[in-house]
Amino acid sequence: GTKSTHNSALAARKFAYIVERVGFKPQTYIDFKVQNIVGTADVGFPIRLEGLVYAHSTFCSFEPELFPGLIYRLVSPRVVFLIFVSGKIVITGAKTEQDLSEALTKLYPVLMEYRKANVAPMPGLASAPPGLPAAAGAGAGNALEMPPLPSADGSVTMPALGATGTATVGEQREVEDV
Repeated sequence: GTKSTHNSALAARKFAYIVERVGFKPQTYIDFKVQNIVGTADVGFPIRLEGLVYAHSTFCSFEPELFPGLIYRLVSPRVVFLIFVSGKIVITGAKTEQDLSEALTKLYPVLMEYRKANVAPMPGLASAPPGLPAAAGAGAGNALEMPPLPSADGSVTMPALGATGTATVGEQREVEDV
C-alpha cells in the first residue's frame, strides 16, 4: 500500500525493474487503477456503540465478543466504517478521496447523536473538552486521572490523547494538536 497514486506509479516502475533484472521482459507501460482507499479518523469523543447498532441495525453489525469495533456499511458512497468506542474510525472501500470525505461528512452527525455523556476526563487535561460541561473535565481528586510520566531527562510528560507536548515540573505545558 502507498499513500498516493504517484507513489503507486513509482512502486510499479521499481517492480518492473526488478522483474527485468531477473530476466523477464515487463511491459513498457504499466496501467493501474486505484481500487480501494483506506482512511483513519478520530472524532475526538467516545461513542455508544450499543445504541448505534440498535438504532441503525440495517447498516451495522457489532459482535464485541469477536471484534471490538462496530461495522457500519454506508450505502452511498459505498464505504465501510470500523467504529471503535474510543472514537477512532477506519474508513475503507472508497474509490476516491472525495468518497472518504463525503462518507465521514454523512456519518459524523449520527456519531454525535451517540456520543457518550459523563465520560471520565482525559488524563492530563485541566478542563473539559469543548462541548462538554465543566463537570466532565479533569479535576483534582478524580480517581481516574493518570499522574504525569517522568522521563530520563527529568522532564515530565503529561499523557493526553490527540495532543503532544511535554513540560518540566513548574513550567506551563505547551500542547500542539496532532
